Amino acid sequence: MRYVLKKTAALLITLFLVSLFTFMAFQIIPGDSVLTSLGTSATPEAVEALREQLGLNENVLVRYLSWFKGAITGDFGNSFQYNIPVSGLLRDRLPVTLWLALLSMIFILLFSIPLGIGAAKKEGGFADRLITFITHLAMAIPPFFLGIILTLVFGLLLKWFMPGNYISYNEDFGKFLSYLLYPALAIAIPKTAMVVKFLRSSILRQLHLDYVRTARSKGHTEQVILYRHVLKNAFIPVLTFLAMITADVMAGSIIIEQVFGLPGLGRTLVTAISNRDYPIVQVIILYIAAVVILTNFLVDILYQWIDPRVRRK
Repeated sequence: MRYVLKKTAALLITLFLVSLFTFMAFQIIPGDSVLTSLGTSATPEAVEALREQLGLNENVLVRYLSWFKGAITGDFGNSFQYNIPVSGLLRDRLPVTLWLALLSMIFILLFSIPLGIGAAKKEGGFADRLITFITHLAMAIPPFFLGIILTLVFGLLLKWFMPGNYISYNEDFGKFLSYLLYPALAIAIPKTAMVVKFLRSSILRQLHLDYVRTARSKGHTEQVILYRHVLKNAFIPVLTFLAMITADVMAGSIIIEQVFGLPGLGRTLVTAISNRDYPIVQVIILYIAAVVILTNFLVDILYQWIDPRVRRK
């Protein structure tokens, strides 16, 4: 319990520091978001009026405390570009990124675990060499290029989906999910290859340890040794790797969202940066940081449950 409380306190402090550094960073970078919003032809009176309306004439510490107080209640201010609440805009864009991440992770886990185990079981055999070759090939292909290939093959040639014909989850959830399958595959294939390679190496390391030789000398079958003893230990380092991948896909894939025309957080972030829409950029960066921190927090808790050495500490 003390371990969980300590990790929770560290999580909250880290989130606070990230929010502080994120806010302060946008106060010192060059450029004027007000001029970007109004245009260079705006009169000084209009510029001053908007600065007053947005509270930009206040002391920076006062502005941060006001922003932080609003952030706790879900009020992140208004977008400079769209002049609508940032929270409302993100409520529309966040589900796209989350569903894309969920489908990607399903594909990653569905294929990487059996392939990684299969390659390790057949070390040096034809299946192992074939899986290793495919994983190296998949890791060498950039996700955006893979997205273009999937669009050409399944969209333009086979006509299984219409590129650019995105349908919102509010309109037709089934068609929304079917459209996300292809960008999810573009994200999942290279990452699946990485997990397969990592899992295979982790299993092989365990198979060459003394406790496995002891189990064999006692007459245990290879299946029992692998599934009862080896996999549990092999998955401990793989968890950290999976956490990194989970945080990555949940943060939004900027390039894949651009290729497939998805209105997710990645595409929104690019647009907001180009328009100096700092309220949106701040919140998305804070969200990405929160995803990374929370994912690592959950992995630490899982470690305590899986690894007795962590519990003893």
